[in-house]
Amino acid sequence: MTNCSCGCGCGSGSGAGTKKVLLWACSGSANVGEIADRAARRLMAEGFGSMSCLAGLGGDDEGMIRAMKDADENVVIDGCSKDCARSVMQRVGAAKFRHLHITDLGIKKVKGVWATEAQVQAVVDAVKADGVM
Repeated sequence: MTNCSCGCGCGSGSGAGTKKVLLWACSGSANVGEIADRAARRLMAEGFGSMSCLAGLGGDDEGMIRAMKDADENVVIDGCSKDCARSVMQRVGAAKFRHLHITDLGIKKVKGVWATEAQVQAVVDAVKADGVM
């Protein structure tokens, strides 16, 4: 796998017929931010898609915006109903994307609490089950 020309590391050079799925995760300071980040990394490690940098997208990085628009599918994992990740996507012109709020899975947002393995796996399972809206 090679990195794409935008530098996002999405590996879009992986061959014909491969669906390009980009994962965009909240990485906020509460436990749900950690859960979003860890779930996206696990999904990437399992070959579900490639994690991309939400901060770079929010910083108007032209290569990342192009990669987002060129992706076959964008999956956005927000920690809570503040919708920071969704807002960034909409601001840079994302027309359509799958979206998940971690708090909709019954996980409470708490500062100063570490994410559990079970919480991370619940988000991974929800994304894989197409449980995102």
